[in-house]
Parts: sequence; structure tokens; C-alpha cells
Amino acid sequence: MAIHENLLGGPAPTHLPDDPGPRELLANGTAPADVAAKYPTSSLAWARLADDAYERGSVVESYAYARTGYHRGLDALRRNGWKGHGPVPWEHEPNRGFLRALHALARAAGDIGEKDEYERCSTFLRDSSETAAETLG
Repeated sequence: MAIHENLLGGPAPTHLPDDPGPRELLANGTAPADVAAKYPTSSLAWARLADDAYERGSVVESYAYARTGYHRGLDALRRNGWKGHGPVPWEHEPNRGFLRALHALARAAGDIGEKDEYERCSTFLRDSSETAAETLG
């Protein structure tokens, strides 16, 4: 058995377990609200709701959806060994719902003038996954 040591001395990356149900429903065109109702712990469903609201110009609604997805994601991360910091790789698809919700929360916070929250969430996103920060903009 190979032992993998983290040579950087930081926490190991957190990889959320796969939950294909919400992702498959969304990919097949199911409305994000219906997916969130069926899978209320899915950060991906809440992130999609946040993105849809943002695209409609409903920034406060987007903020609320993003905050829900963010908190659902924090709960999942903690249940899976995350200790409040460390990598949450974008490359691991089940992590993307949380990262998308975090991005959406930063975006909406910036738009409504919540400068501290915008900066905190933007930094958190970069610290969690530089790839996510670059991919999501």
C-alpha cells in the first residue's frame, strides 16, 4: 500500500462524495428549483438557482440562493473531514457545486455593496481552488 505524504505541509485536499442525482437532473433540463426541492442539500442546485437569478438581474435573490448553496456546501465539507481551510479541488466534479455557490455569493455580495463579504468569499474561492477562481471568473 502506497502512502501519499503532503509535502507542502498543509491539509489534504477535500473531495466530496459523488451525488450524481442532482447533476444528472440538471443536465437533462430539470428546473433548478425542482432539483433543489428534491435534493435540498445540493450546492449545485442552489448555485444554478443563484446563476439563473443573477442572469435575470435579481441580485438579491441570487445572493440568497448562493448563500444557501454555500452553507450546504460547508456542511458537506465538514462532514467529509474539512477543518476550515485547505484545497477543495475544482478538478473533482462533486466539489464544483460548493465552489460555484461560493463564486455566486462573492459576485452577488460585490454587486450589493457587501465589500467585506465579497473579499472574504473571493479569497476563500482562490484559496480553495485557483482553478475554480480562474474558470468561474
